[in-house]
Amino acid sequence: MPEPLSLPPMPALAIRAFTATTALGRGNAAQAAALRERRGGLRRNDFGPTPLPTWIGRVEGVEDAPLPSALSRWECRNNRLAWLALQQDGVRTALDTMVAKHGADRVALVVGTSTSSIGASEEAYARAETGDDGVRRFPDDLARPIVHTPHSLGDFLQHATGLRGPCITVATACSSSAKVFAQAARMIEAGLVDAALVGGVDTLCGSVLFGFNALGLVSTERCRPFDATRDGLSLGEAGGFAVLERAATGDSGLQLCGYGESSDAHHMSAPHPEGLGATLVMRGALDRAGIASADVGYLNLHGTSTPANDSVEARAVDALFPATLHASSTKGWTGHTLGAAGIVESVFALLALENGLLPGILDSAVRDPACGPQIRFDNAEADIRFAMNNSFGFGGNNCSLVFGKVAA
Repeated sequence: MPEPLSLPPMPALAIRAFTATTALGRGNAAQAAALRERRGGLRRNDFGPTPLPTWIGRVEGVEDAPLPSALSRWECRNNRLAWLALQQDGVRTALDTMVAKHGADRVALVVGTSTSSIGASEEAYARAETGDDGVRRFPDDLARPIVHTPHSLGDFLQHATGLRGPCITVATACSSSAKVFAQAARMIEAGLVDAALVGGVDTLCGSVLFGFNALGLVSTERCRPFDATRDGLSLGEAGGFAVLERAATGDSGLQLCGYGESSDAHHMSAPHPEGLGATLVMRGALDRAGIASADVGYLNLHGTSTPANDSVEARAVDALFPATLHASSTKGWTGHTLGAAGIVESVFALLALENGLLPGILDSAVRDPACGPQIRFDNAEADIRFAMNNSFGFGGNNCSLVFGKVAA
């Protein structure tokens, strides 16, 4: 395994607010309660006209929450979920504070998604109409070009928030809304902006459910990360956000301390068999945070519950971290939320720093022999200073983040 380049520590970024909305409910209190009670959000698939026999993490109430009329141009399931998530945990208030302090043109918007609003495009093709000229067209209510692009999410949020800084939609599969933290950190460090709204949203749709099933990755049962009998993932949907600002001298509270990124490009959908990319990003994040692996108290693993991913990630973690680390996958609670996984699982890492709850793994019982002592099935409680999140995408596109807690 080649050694990564040594990276200098990065300036810490203060996290002024953060939130997640998942199958566990809306906002951080719902997430924390479900994790503590070991109450999962997966249900038998009831999505779409011909549901695939699997389990999903579906967010309640999206169907009954249309966008405000002023934003109806962007109406679709994905943007509805983005709007719902944006209203939670004081994110809008923190964003208003950033705009008042720095100006709307000095606050970046960097959001991740995997499929964006492709569900609306599926519906548009299914309901296509033939005009008098014999040409097939989208129905009038879906003839809105912006909804049928990968940038639908970023464009919607820019108009919904009024931010006028750089607006970027990141689409790097399942690492999308982890990489937004790294991109925002670089823009702030370069002086392009002073703050950023980062996040990610992905919603269930036929392309996701049947596409992953075609790859042989979807289980007919609840997912069981790192279990010896696991046979595939459970898909979910979610949205979440965080407000970042350049940390001031003497700032206390939660911070983004480091990030690592890699692209091992080993295979379109399978991880590098020796965990090359996973090892590089974890080492890179630790280097930029200026800490040792032994300093990390909790690691939220990518842990998709597919046979290849979990065993490779387990070996990489065991090679890098001491036995004292508490590491787990929380996808048994939410399902794999794809482009939203990075922000959701970063929120879980931040909650671990905030309240000391280190989640275990839901529905897994028989440890895979590849698991080192770091991978824990049971919840634990501890006061920790640093937490990490791993997010790995198709094509070997990987990202790890380090978050820290600074005492007042």
